[in-house]
Amino acid sequence: MKKYWFLFCQTDLVLQKQEDGSYTIPFEEEPPVDVKPWTVIHNITPLPDGEVRTFRLDLPVIENEKYKMCGLRASFHKLPLDFYLKAGKCQEILYWDQNTQYCGVCGAPMQLDTDISKKCINCGKEVWPQLATAVIVLIHRGDEILLVRANNFRGNYYGLVAGFVETGETLEQAVEREVKEETGLTIKNLTYFSSQPWPYPCGLMVGFNADYESGELTLQRSELGAGGWFKKYSLPPIPDKVSIARRLIDNWIEK
Repeated sequence: MKKYWFLFCQTDLVLQKQEDGSYTIPFEEEPPVDVKPWTVIHNITPLPDGEVRTFRLDLPVIENEKYKMCGLRASFHKLPLDFYLKAGKCQEILYWDQNTQYCGVCGAPMQLDTDISKKCINCGKEVWPQLATAVIVLIHRGDEILLVRANNFRGNYYGLVAGFVETGETLEQAVEREVKEETGLTIKNLTYFSSQPWPYPCGLMVGFNADYESGELTLQRSELGAGGWFKKYSLPPIPDKVSIARRLIDNWIEK
């Protein structure tokens, strides 16, 4: 039976070139590359038309006219959305596997117990893949929105206030805290927008809309390099369409 093979070398994914110039995921009965004796092949939840397998390569596939290495994030623009999302899950499973080789309680080796769990061979400790949940919010003030440039952005673009949810917080409390810490502002009318898997390496982004209530914009310089209020027709460079930040901004523009 043919399977989809999502193969990674570090964070680069193997794509198969098609005659029309587009890309897909290798779909074959056997792996499209040699499997080493030590390679662990993971069984992933299937796609509607085929089973899914993933494993990590020691070396990238190069000088091969049939295949191309592509960063996971960049693959968003080359693959159908369902393939990109499945690739993200595969990368997260591989990351989890790589970082749970030994038990955190007794130090003995961990072994796969199910497709998404491991058990210590000595003390029986069980572990599952875990997500780092983050919130992101689009703040409205009349016909303006707040855009900020985080210090960790790789490009010279502006995005939205975001941050990780802390232990003991609700999602709503995390949004209000992050906004206050990073901008000095108070918000109101917080409403849920949507969520997005963010496999860089193992995140879940939860998006919100909110209205400005009070306060003067005071940036937390350790986190933000710039920020301000922008109207629809005078926006600075904004995030790529791969991100929920862009979806939030586009939704506001359309409205």
